[in-house]
Amino acid sequence: MSEDWENVILLSADALRADHLSCYGYHRDTSPVLDELAEESIRFENAYSVSSHTREAVPALLTGKYPDVAIDSKYHLTADTIASTLADEGFATAGFHSNPFVSRAYGFDRGFDVFDDDLHLGQHKLIALAQRAVDKLRNRHYARAEEINERSLTWIDSLDDGGPFFLWNHYMDTHGPYEPPGEYATLYAEQGLSGRDAQSLYQRAIDDPESITEEEQQLLIDLYDAEIRYNDEYIGAFLDELRERGLLERSLLIVTADHGDAFGEHGYYEHPRYLHDEITHVPLLMRPPNGDSESVDAPVSTLDVVATIEETVGRDSTDGVSLFDASTDRRVFSQARGENEHSHLRRYAVRTHEDKCFCERDRDSGAIEFTESSDRSLHSELEAYVEHRVRVENGDKIGEDEKVDEEIERRLNALGYKK
Repeated sequence: MSEDWENVILLSADALRADHLSCYGYHRDTSPVLDELAEESIRFENAYSVSSHTREAVPALLTGKYPDVAIDSKYHLTADTIASTLADEGFATAGFHSNPFVSRAYGFDRGFDVFDDDLHLGQHKLIALAQRAVDKLRNRHYARAEEINERSLTWIDSLDDGGPFFLWNHYMDTHGPYEPPGEYATLYAEQGLSGRDAQSLYQRAIDDPESITEEEQQLLIDLYDAEIRYNDEYIGAFLDELRERGLLERSLLIVTADHGDAFGEHGYYEHPRYLHDEITHVPLLMRPPNGDSESVDAPVSTLDVVATIEETVGRDSTDGVSLFDASTDRRVFSQARGENEHSHLRRYAVRTHEDKCFCERDRDSGAIEFTESSDRSLHSELEAYVEHRVRVENGDKIGEDEKVDEEIERRLNALGYKK
């Protein structure tokens, strides 16, 4: 174990794009807490998610492996998480979130002593039914950051043996539909929207992006930015609690996102299965216990989070590299499975310090098409990567049929997902 830290704390935000944070140059003061944290952290300017959506991005973030290894064809987890690794090293482990796609229904509780996915699975049926009724009445789709903080701090305070711990908090506030609470609703917008109106606008942006007017586009951005500011405040509240307990200076803290969100830049909203910067460029801050600050321009991947943690405990079993070894010569790859009418496609991207390249592969014909005016100098490198990943995917085992609880399906529909 590292002599510099005892605990590992991973905070991730769902659908948080880097370029909407003030510490990454955004014109609004959306992230004063993260700005301050960046002053005592290593800030990675060019961090990219392995994928553009939760079902592939979070598995990679938690396992350090590409999605074609981390999950099966039905999105069930097939690789060990960093929680499993650290549990073997004697860490207490816990995860707190409310995204149905990374719930215990898909095996994401693997390695966690405590795994609170806010879905009430396994609890008494009457309690679950009552909770669902209340949730529907409140138009509630996820646990707010304040709730995630309370649950995770209660767990921290329950640890009485003084041993090391690993904690993963995943915040859903920046995920659509954008419904900033209370005073945040009018922080940037002249008038907020009711929960159902916000959900309706968000869903229309996904289903019929061409129908969104400039005013509606700006409203979506205003509400999204307000959600960022809310989430930022409660990340700050959580960090204050850690400081009060003397834990921040004894922990390796990593803050990132699973992917970003689009606002019409390429003709779509939300985060479909593409790999453009707005949905793959994510914030990544790593605070060592000593609070050293540095800005790193080298391209890095969310795969590297687990690689970094594993290196500090003497393990090496990931597809990433340690963030402490970031190099400007690095090639960072991303991938995404197509969906619906594009289910036969696999999309891939490679990014270097200066360039990027995109392609699509038709699974039926095996044909590869380079897209988005890709940098031709990277074609051969990306093609070689694709060929390697195809061999990996073809050797992967097919998982069992999905069994999604009624509550999970309701939450997914509310968050804009469709089966």
